[in-house]
Parts: sequence; C-alpha cells; structure tokens
Amino acid sequence: MSHQIRLEDDVYERIKANKRDDESFSDTVERLIGGRSLRDLRDVFDEDQVSEMREAVETADQDDRSEVHEVAKRFE
Repeated sequence: MSHQIRLEDDVYERIKANKRDDESFSDTVERLIGGRSLRDLRDVFDEDQVSEMREAVETADQDDRSEVHEVAKRFE
C-alpha cells in the first residue's frame, strides 16, 4: 500500500539530495530514519533473555545514578 504525504520543499530537497540512484524515495526515507526498529526484535529473544537484558539495564541505570550522586557530593 502506498500513501501520499506532504513535505515542506526544503525537506523534500534534503531527501532528494540523499537519495541514491538505485533507491526509491521510500528506501531513502527508511535508510535516513534508521531502518529497523527495536520492535523488530520482539520475536528474536525469549522471555528469559528479555528479563536478563532488562535486569542488566536496570543495574547499569542504578550504577549511573550512584556515580552521579557521588560526583555531586564532591561539589557540595
């Protein structure tokens, strides 16, 4: 399915300037916005892997917060 969209002239020109000869405008826009989404990985990992990654992110976040707190205490 295709859709029509409106773009400001300057945006269109920027896309056009970045378009490769072998690409459609859709291909160009997809490449420029980063292509795949993290949502594309939802069927790649099982629940245990997701839990492990979530715990690792939470631990790293807590470590970062602790480090920021320690640095802030030095400036008090």
